[in-house]
Amino acid sequence: MSNDQKKPMTQKLYESAPSSRYSTEFKFQKPVIVYNYPKGIKAFYMRLNDDLKTVAAMDVLVPKASILSLLCHHICWRNDRGSQREERYDVIRERISEMGLPLEPYEWYLDLRRFGTVKHCEFGLGFERMILFATGVDNIRDVIPFPRYPGRADL
Repeated sequence: MSNDQKKPMTQKLYESAPSSRYSTEFKFQKPVIVYNYPKGIKAFYMRLNDDLKTVAAMDVLVPKASILSLLCHHICWRNDRGSQREERYDVIRERISEMGLPLEPYEWYLDLRRFGTVKHCEFGLGFERMILFATGVDNIRDVIPFPRYPGRADL
């Protein structure tokens, strides 16, 4: 058995867009929610879970829309995404350092945490991809109200 076969499906989804396409379009044939990503592949501002290995983040992978998203945004194969933001000053400062980033450009962000904040989350919706999935249309250009692409960028 290869190392890839030993990995749980969620680990494979974290690592590559083709496996996410396979999972959503062929294996499950419906939306798949992937959550609690490994901290090493997500941004420093996502809340660190109690296991100290994962962050409170999620993606909704949608059949058909997943590959279109892949083509349009390189490896961003999600339809929707969300995460809880890190509100603990000491943890976020440590995460910035762990990632090898300089603290100075993020002082303004750290100040938001240093002087108090509340627990909060964000969620983004790929509206056109949701319409694509709901209608069964094959090309995302057909559900964008004013599509722009090479050769057609009417203003």
